[in-house]
Amino acid sequence: MDLPQSIRKRLGDFSRNVFIDQSRTQLTPEDHVTFLGHNRQVVSSLPLQMSLFFNMWFFPLWWISEVVMLHLKYPALPDYYKFILVTVLILMTLIEAIRLYLGYAGNLLEKVPELAGFWLLTILLQFPLILFQLFNEAILIQPLERGVHIVLAMFILMQALSGFVALREMVRHTESQFHLRQFD
Repeated sequence: MDLPQSIRKRLGDFSRNVFIDQSRTQLTPEDHVTFLGHNRQVVSSLPLQMSLFFNMWFFPLWWISEVVMLHLKYPALPDYYKFILVTVLILMTLIEAIRLYLGYAGNLLEKVPELAGFWLLTILLQFPLILFQLFNEAILIQPLERGVHIVLAMFILMQALSGFVALREMVRHTESQFHLRQFD
């Protein structure tokens, strides 16, 4: 009794995939282009993506330490600094969530508007807010706060620089693709 042709073909494909050493069969670059169906250049920034990834895992630690330190020093602060610090914490939390999302979407999906929004939020809002918290001695900065603020400031500075480079490369690539499509 013979197997039907469709089952025979599927079993043959399965056995070739499982039992043949794939490392021996090297595809040429032309085979990769044919297999993938495109020859698109990737312009995502690895340093920016790594910084965003580590910042995403560091931010909850920063937030917890900031809330604990604010709770401990709250009675000793003047009323206007109480209001300012709570407002800054809420703003930074919201901005950071939006900023990390825009950074991931802009970098991985290679979308210029999202990456530009990420870069503007980084430069115009997050960087001044973290510098305010890092260098304003009137808010009674604790050693833990200073440490986590320095780390977050380094992440933000690195993301501002690598975001600028990635944005510039993405815009150049998009511009060249636009000019090439004009002649098609």
